[in-house]
Amino acid sequence: MTWIENLLIVIGCSLEIFAGMECQGALVQKINKKHLLHICWIVGLGQLLAMFLGYFLSSLLCQKNPVSDEAILGEIVSMAIFLGLGVRLIAKAIKNERLEEHLQTGFEIKRLVRLGGVTATYTVLAGIAFGFWSTSLWILLVMVVVITALCVIAGSYTGYHFGFEQKTKVYIIGAILFGVAGIDVLVRVIHGGSFIGN
Repeated sequence: MTWIENLLIVIGCSLEIFAGMECQGALVQKINKKHLLHICWIVGLGQLLAMFLGYFLSSLLCQKNPVSDEAILGEIVSMAIFLGLGVRLIAKAIKNERLEEHLQTGFEIKRLVRLGGVTATYTVLAGIAFGFWSTSLWILLVMVVVITALCVIAGSYTGYHFGFEQKTKVYIIGAILFGVAGIDVLVRVIHGGSFIGN
């Protein structure tokens, strides 16, 4: 996969963090920059470990269960993961959960831990897909940390200034990114090329 494809998928994984932080930012009285930096580190570390775990699991699966055409199997599994993640984000956009609005002095740690756990689960799945593609792990990890930090900060400030109404659009954008990634994998399987880039 090209770096553009990798970046789009990592952004798709991180957009749920953006939406979650947008909801948190909409509720806080004031954004504490030092506290926000700590959240960046914690959520970034969680995403980093999740991506590493997924990548490791795909390597383990390939070693334990060698098949005659491992590349095709990896492409099919990757396509299913990306399309599944996209469908999940569409479902979240349609559901459009409402928040009980109440002013908070700071970010609610319990909600952030739950958000981190949910997004980590899907990042593990994306890591499995990346592992099947033998993508450079180090490039992925750098992308994950940088994009996660940007989503935490941008989501918090978006929510703080504009409320949490943008989250539905964010879910749809994430679903589109995963859909494009899944279709790109399908094109590779059928034609041996990619429509995103080389």
